[in-house]
Amino acid sequence: MTDNNRLAPGDTAPAFTLPDADGNDVSLADYRGRKVVVYFYPAASTPGCTKQACDFRDNLADLNGAGLDVIGISPDKPAKLAKFRDNEELTFPLLSDPDKATLEAWGAFGEKKMYGKTVQGVIRSTFLVDEDGKIEVAQYNVRATGHVAKLRRDLSV
Repeated sequence: MTDNNRLAPGDTAPAFTLPDADGNDVSLADYRGRKVVVYFYPAASTPGCTKQACDFRDNLADLNGAGLDVIGISPDKPAKLAKFRDNEELTFPLLSDPDKATLEAWGAFGEKKMYGKTVQGVIRSTFLVDEDGKIEVAQYNVRATGHVAKLRRDLSV
């Protein structure tokens, strides 16, 4: 994956319709007219992904109050997402992308460094999509810990 495959502010956010933890389809188009934070994470119930999801959960009221919805997307199957949601009391949609088509369209899947090796995998990424479906913020290789606080600072939320 080269940087050329990555989204940048001003790009149109790639459309998606994916199943949530309960198997219901959720589309990016459902959020038209609202700003939405779309974040991609490698795997439900792993330490870093749990920390990140809980940070979004704990800041959700403030984010929603600032007019921002939140969606998390991973390659996990809906059943695993449902368990993750229930165990961590997550109150925002978690979407399943097992074929990784959405991850790839957003530049959130490809080569990354892990423990000094180059591997193929999910690139932890966060985007802010504006009311018209355009990318307002595109952040790749974000840290699981402290990322939501940084995002809030960047967005003045």
